[in-house]
Amino acid sequence: MRRTARFLVVFLVGVALLAYLASSAVQRSTRRWSEADIAQHMAGLAQKTQPALLARWTAGAREPFEAMLTDLARDERITAAGACDQNNQLLARTPAFPRDLACAQVRQRMAAEREDKPTLPGLVWGSNWSLPGGEVYLSAVPVVREGSPLGLLLLVNDISIIERQGARLRQLLLMVFAGLALCAGLVALIAARLSWRGFRKELRRFILGESRRKEFLPIVADVRELVERIAAEREMDGPASAWNPQHLKQALVRHFPGEKVMVLANREPYIHERGSDGTVQIRHPASGLVAAIEPVLRACSGVWIAHGSGSADRTVVDNKDHVRVPPGEESYELRRVWLSEQEERGYYYGLANEGLWPLCHLAHARPIFRGTDWATYEAVNRRFAEAVCEEAEGEDPVVLVQDYHFALVPRLVRERRPRATIITFWHIPWPNGEHFGICPWRAQILQGMLGSSIMGFHTRQHCNNFLDSVDRYLEARIDREQNSVVQHGRATLVRPYPISIEWPSRWVASAPPVPECRSGVRKELGLREDALLGLGVDRLDYTKGIEERLLAVERFLERFPAYTGRFSFVQMAAPSRTLIERYRQLDETVERTAARINQRFGEGAYQPIILLRAHHEPPQVFRYYRAADLCYVSSLHDGMNLVAKEFAAARDDERGVLLLSQFTGAAREMSEALVVNPYDLEEASAAMARALAMPVEEQRERMRAMRAFLAEFNVYRWAGRMLMDAARLRRKETLLGRSSDDISSLRRLPK
Repeated sequence: MRRTARFLVVFLVGVALLAYLASSAVQRSTRRWSEADIAQHMAGLAQKTQPALLARWTAGAREPFEAMLTDLARDERITAAGACDQNNQLLARTPAFPRDLACAQVRQRMAAEREDKPTLPGLVWGSNWSLPGGEVYLSAVPVVREGSPLGLLLLVNDISIIERQGARLRQLLLMVFAGLALCAGLVALIAARLSWRGFRKELRRFILGESRRKEFLPIVADVRELVERIAAEREMDGPASAWNPQHLKQALVRHFPGEKVMVLANREPYIHERGSDGTVQIRHPASGLVAAIEPVLRACSGVWIAHGSGSADRTVVDNKDHVRVPPGEESYELRRVWLSEQEERGYYYGLANEGLWPLCHLAHARPIFRGTDWATYEAVNRRFAEAVCEEAEGEDPVVLVQDYHFALVPRLVRERRPRATIITFWHIPWPNGEHFGICPWRAQILQGMLGSSIMGFHTRQHCNNFLDSVDRYLEARIDREQNSVVQHGRATLVRPYPISIEWPSRWVASAPPVPECRSGVRKELGLREDALLGLGVDRLDYTKGIEERLLAVERFLERFPAYTGRFSFVQMAAPSRTLIERYRQLDETVERTAARINQRFGEGAYQPIILLRAHHEPPQVFRYYRAADLCYVSSLHDGMNLVAKEFAAARDDERGVLLLSQFTGAAREMSEALVVNPYDLEEASAAMARALAMPVEEQRERMRAMRAFLAEFNVYRWAGRMLMDAARLRRKETLLGRSSDDISSLRRLPK
């Protein structure tokens, strides 16, 4: 009843507003029509009186002239009349003619307004005129003899006629609107009462189990989904401290009770290598993927499935190729899959890194596609899919498939485990649809990825590019509103999930204080205590812009020679994919460029470029982060780039400046960095100078903002978002399945 009353009030207010607007419009239109009618009437009257008017005017007698004006004023629309000669003298007037109306004043206004007024036969001008006694409508009629003007006949019209006509029209209009409002309100009230009564009756029958109408079946599911979504959003938007390993594990237990998380990645988080003395040593790979995902699995436990590449990997696994990691903590299992040298060359070095890697990166490297590499890639993906199914403990496991090495695995796992929850995350950019068409096996790759429940990318742009690729090359329905792909009756959600790092970082917790790091690193490098230090940390990859970075340092020293001898740039470059010719060429180019710059600007023991081409463990990298005055991330094209986030996480002293390429996903989130175009050496070198001269307070303000962002949007929140989206999707599919069963059973009931 309250809702109906509220509806009627809103309806009546709307009708009243509409009536007011219509009344104002009618008033304006009526005035314009009436003025035009007066002008037309005055023009006709002037034509009729022209002969008599000329006779009186020529005679020059005042009394007959005034008598004629008095006769004109007897017209119901005329209240007064007057005559002006060419010298602006009033020749004659009726008694009611306004004394404030001067001939010269009339002629001035005529000259100003004549171009804007319509010209009617025999009528020079007509317009509203404000006088102390009120507003009138003044008409001016020319008096002409044989083409020579003699003067003006002024006719004053009663404007109250217009007001009376407008008032009558407004009253009529308001009465019509009131009648319409009353009728419409009664109809709406009756319809609302009848509809609400019918809905309540049918809903009551449905709740009591007496109704068989199918349209009520989704109601409970929709309400439940809405409640769960609101609860999940509240959980995601909670305080920053809530997203930590414990909270992530609780979320997993709550949304996936009894399930363990399986991570599939090419790179293993811990590599067992045999040292020169025969002992087994543990090494952390130089991989942003591992740095991001490994804390998640430590928090959730489960199993990590990866290629066993270390020289001592086989010696430490059990008879099922498992080993517990991390050493000393042993919170999850690492399952290793073994590949032959030929398989690794075709699957990893071939299709993955000579084909898909350059295809997805706009970094001026031509992708190479070989049929033999594709066959190996298919076989290896099938091998890893079998490993995932072997590790699954039920029919609906939770699988996190990582990156471009396993584009076919989601479909292969889906065929074996139709109810699996498969989250695939693509860590590198996704090209636009036209560019992706270069790949000869584009349809197979897209079909493989659409076996996922959720397809995740770093940015919305990468999601859009993926949807465009599917739309171009597959027969599938794209749901742009839900950002999903529907194929064979099953949907794959396509979502942006910007990846992050663990917070707080365990490497920072174990690192020495910043002053100790600064002093120790400068001593290791043979630099003086007050030396300024720049830093780059990367795999030796052509997409990272290492050559452009060194050229920017060279241009910086050219433009700002005062820093020569004091500023050194350390490039920590871990060798990568050395079997690929393009990477060997990059290695040689970087070495030649560094040597040339050192020869040009070096003096004695001073070298502006310090090239450290070796693998460095995370504790060593974080010491350099904490020692550097600036860190330059110059990627030419990157999905996210976690070096930028690691540098900010390492600086708990809130010092140091981050230079960040605009072509990284991180640049969208860390706008407090100095964002540059790495191809523009002038801009990059100027940013280096600005970073080294930046006041401490500004450094702290920028670093504090970036660290606050990382604390809230850490890797646990990233994983939590994906897992909760997957949980909602799983519940929705379950409810839809039940609803379909209910509808099928209803169809079998007798009518």
